[in-house]
Amino acid sequence: MLELLNRFLDRLDLRGTLTITCPNKETRSYGDGNGETVHVSINSWTALWRIVVAPDPGVPEAYMDGELTFVEGDPATFLKVIYSGKTSAPGQELHPILPTDKLRYLMRRLHQFNPKWRSRTNVKHHYDLSRRLYDLFLDADRQYSCGYFPKPDLTLEQAQIAKKRHIAAKLLLDEGMRVLDIGSGWGGLGLTLARDYGARVRGVTLSDEQLALSRERAEAEKLGERVNFDLIDYRDVNGRFDRIVSVGMFEHVGVNHYGEFFDKAYSLLEDEGVMVLHTIGRTGPPDATSPFIRKYIFPGGYIPALSEIMRSVETSGLHVTDVEVLTDHYAETLKHWRERFMARRDEAVALYDERFARMWEFYLAASEAAFRYQDMVVFQLQLARDKLSVPRTRDYITDLDRAGTQRRGKMKAVS
Repeated sequence: MLELLNRFLDRLDLRGTLTITCPNKETRSYGDGNGETVHVSINSWTALWRIVVAPDPGVPEAYMDGELTFVEGDPATFLKVIYSGKTSAPGQELHPILPTDKLRYLMRRLHQFNPKWRSRTNVKHHYDLSRRLYDLFLDADRQYSCGYFPKPDLTLEQAQIAKKRHIAAKLLLDEGMRVLDIGSGWGGLGLTLARDYGARVRGVTLSDEQLALSRERAEAEKLGERVNFDLIDYRDVNGRFDRIVSVGMFEHVGVNHYGEFFDKAYSLLEDEGVMVLHTIGRTGPPDATSPFIRKYIFPGGYIPALSEIMRSVETSGLHVTDVEVLTDHYAETLKHWRERFMARRDEAVALYDERFARMWEFYLAASEAAFRYQDMVVFQLQLARDKLSVPRTRDYITDLDRAGTQRRGKMKAVS
């Protein structure tokens, strides 16, 4: 077992130093010694075996259970060193023994079977955790999705404001337009579109906690006549809308349901309607969800390749009018979240327990590493029923971004 682990880590040709102390107190170091240093102790043979057989979820589970401890460094440093070496091609995992990525790929449609009842259960697993947990690391507006960093030195709050402004620009809003927000979270985007752009917004969520706070915020800001939040599956929404926006929700749809999602969006849009979809994606080929993430963080979730999204868009009747790829913006967002969480980690332990805090810490670190060192990005897709409903050049996005949150009339397409 130790020999298998040694051969695997030697092959990676790591930059930096990874030191591992095994249960028999044998210690070995890997890497070129140039860069970050991390030292982990694996405290049981059971944990070592689980890590060798399946690093994901073996490593994070061992950390959660206290069977892998850090003598030097932390999960973020560990992942930086691991991904510094000769990694696999995009869409393929690092594995010392078994090609479990292929097995997971074969099983992914079962894991992502998300009918309405299962979608509700999956959402409650993550988003109905204590409000106080999210207070530990999110910005004041509770934007739980990738910020937008046109300048690298922006604060988290500034980046989230910029994200909302960037999306609003792509929506081409007119005063009084009817906007559907699919997966409205804690209400921040919907409230912004109503307050700063004059839209009439309907937000839909499957989280009781998100719904309650969204309604409280709408009432506190006296926006009840412009914003309405409902606990409803997007598949049950009726009516027609001038605009549809969905931020950070598509990752929960499941690959089996992509056609259903875009067909529904098409049916809800007016003839000159425009939709903006903001979703995590991968630049590599289709893959499967991390077992750790699927089991503990986002059951039923999946990060799509662009090819998987487009296949369903193409058959829905919607036109793709713009695609933007945000490369490391989410890595920067997650860095802010991780640092904020770690600064208040004791409060997370008090809310839940030490094992939960370790799980959340590893989740934030692993997510940051995926966007910084692997093939994870964010896609922003602009879609329309009529491709001439949007301007023929992208200049309007920059112009509206610069205009800030002032209300802007829709810019007519130039023929």
